[in-house]
Amino acid sequence: MDALKMIKDRRSVRKYKNEKVPRELMKEIIDLAKWAPSWGNFQIARYTLVDDENVISKLTTDGVKGFAYNTKTLENAKGVAVLSFVKGKSGKLDKDEYATNKNNIWEVFDAGIACQTFCLSAYAKGVGTCVFGVIDDEAISEICNIPKDETVAALIVYGFEDGIHLKPTTRKDINEICRFI
Repeated sequence: MDALKMIKDRRSVRKYKNEKVPRELMKEIIDLAKWAPSWGNFQIARYTLVDDENVISKLTTDGVKGFAYNTKTLENAKGVAVLSFVKGKSGKLDKDEYATNKNNIWEVFDAGIACQTFCLSAYAKGVGTCVFGVIDDEAISEICNIPKDETVAALIVYGFEDGIHLKPTTRKDINEICRFI
């Protein structure tokens, strides 16, 4: 798939077909997503893939703070990726000291790059995604038994899109978002 087309055409998907994405296909997607750049090539992103309906139900009731859009999407989800990251690595040049005044913010930056790479990889393989930011990361960690040295960054619902692919929303004019010095 052409990269420029992918960037412009990928949309958040909230309606999925009533079928699970095969685990082998999800492994292919993660195998692509692992190429996301990261601070010092530490590769801190971790993907916990949930296709167990009971666990997804628990994420629906306890993991999204009752946020209606997320709850509604999760109620029919067949797959959810818990994107987490290993703490205490990104942003450091040595084991103890952060290299910039951004401190551990680089962890979230690296998780964001990994998230976008995962979503584009999924789209390239015919799998739709929707990233959830309104989440209870501590509850999700407990529900999914995320290791203590990791922090949950996002939930990403995934599946085969059901319905019409959304048209792009209006984007700001280039002159509003770009400046030269």
